[in-house]
Amino acid sequence: MPRFRHRGPFPTARREAAKLTIPTAATAQTASPAYRLAFEDVDFLLRQDLRPVRLQLELLKPELLQQQYGIKSTIAVFGSARIPDPDMARRELSAAEEAARARPRDKEATHRLAVARRRLANSRYYDEARRFAQIVTGACANDHTCDFVVKTGGGPGIMEAANRGAQDVGGKSIGLNIVLPMEQAPNAYITPELCFRFHYFAIRKMHFLTRSKALVVFPGGFGTLDELFEAATLIQTGKIDPIPILLFGRAYWERIINLGALIEEGMASPGDKDLFTYVETAEEAWAFIADFYKLNR
Repeated sequence: MPRFRHRGPFPTARREAAKLTIPTAATAQTASPAYRLAFEDVDFLLRQDLRPVRLQLELLKPELLQQQYGIKSTIAVFGSARIPDPDMARRELSAAEEAARARPRDKEATHRLAVARRRLANSRYYDEARRFAQIVTGACANDHTCDFVVKTGGGPGIMEAANRGAQDVGGKSIGLNIVLPMEQAPNAYITPELCFRFHYFAIRKMHFLTRSKALVVFPGGFGTLDELFEAATLIQTGKIDPIPILLFGRAYWERIINLGALIEEGMASPGDKDLFTYVETAEEAWAFIADFYKLNR
């Protein structure tokens, strides 16, 4: 792992912490929690009034590690954790069809069959996300730089597909996982040194946009919509410079987001619809980004 060189006469925190292995006389004073080094005292760091420090640490850790690994820019890929790869989707549909045949009057079995059919139809986006990451990573690896590194939320579904595509062509990719009530493990395709875990959604979303030169958004639910509209709001209000926001699957997004209604109601400006570009294929998405940044393809 790349490491910064130590400079100056002060000992490093690591060196100071190593001294803790040297036995000291056990007294009431040395046994007290107050005697622990602050950065070694987990109970202290988890205090309610240390939240600002934890926020700062959560912002700094991924930032410094990305600097160490030379990550210059990224492309954030959003999308549902519930979109499976096509093979899994076909297995799910087969099981749902069998269950529906066995219980033809069971409403739950009928519902599961309908969902399984939609999941199989949507599994094409898994393939597109994987292909998109292959194209981007392959194209940018030719320059021997860490530009346009694929960055995802680190979970299953579309996130897994994008990390997997980068790994397919031997490239790095980033995963920004988060602690959830139903624990979400990082997918197996993230570059291990660039697999981060967050407690705060707000800091995680900052890292999605930090270094991002484009946002590529596949069909998704609440989480995807949250990430999408956070970015759109920041561009709309001038808090960040405009970057491409590509929505995969016009048919899906026009059903989910009625931009025309917002404009008709006066809740958005006519130009706001230009924040988004619809694409259908990985090749189309990369062509738009490459043209936006005037890259040689």
